[in-house]
Amino acid sequence: MLGSAKASPRGKANRAAGFTLLEVLGALALLALLLVGVYGGVRSAIHGVRSGSAAIARVDQIGSAQRFLRGELAQVLAQPIARDDNGRPVYFAGSAHEMRYVAPLPGYLGKLGPQLQVLKLVDDGKGGQRLELQLALLPPDGQPPKPLGDPQVLLDHIKGGSFDYRGRDAQNRVLPWSEDWPDGSRLPQLVRIRLQTEGGYAWPELDVPLRVDASAVVGRAGLLPGSMPFNGGGR
Repeated sequence: MLGSAKASPRGKANRAAGFTLLEVLGALALLALLLVGVYGGVRSAIHGVRSGSAAIARVDQIGSAQRFLRGELAQVLAQPIARDDNGRPVYFAGSAHEMRYVAPLPGYLGKLGPQLQVLKLVDDGKGGQRLELQLALLPPDGQPPKPLGDPQVLLDHIKGGSFDYRGRDAQNRVLPWSEDWPDGSRLPQLVRIRLQTEGGYAWPELDVPLRVDASAVVGRAGLLPGSMPFNGGGR
């Protein structure tokens, strides 16, 4: 009797110090909810970082493409890329989705000398377009240009766009903007590149004035007939 009486309080204490199954399950449920909340917060943070990084990368891609095109088009040379049906040299070819010209590449890329650059808008196979640049060497013996590698993508995920040109005709009259530059014997004075990009990222309308290289031995003082000399100074 005394032994059982002494054991009874001890058993009650052990039962009081333990947890019931319902208490354990409740604690596990609360822990699971806490983990779900933490995971959701971490996932949202990662998604925000990725979205921000993608937006920054896209803006950098657009800016890099614009800087490259502005620099290259401003240095277009009066160097023949072909000849027309009458045997006259062609210095520039332009349509709504393609233009051809000769320009030197910047920095170490220009060690091979001025190159034929073919800029075009092509179908990306996904319902959109991409802006590509193909480089080619111009052999001194008059042979056809030799492409240098595969075309480089300057900008992708484009919904639509076009190239426009403006300049002067053979009578030195100012021509309106046009999606075609039919007279390849002279250079346009302005080139406009209009693009509509996907994802709400703006492509600022790009208008580039073309300078004719004064060292080119074409016509008077290296200028094409009908071209206006570039005046880098003031009035």
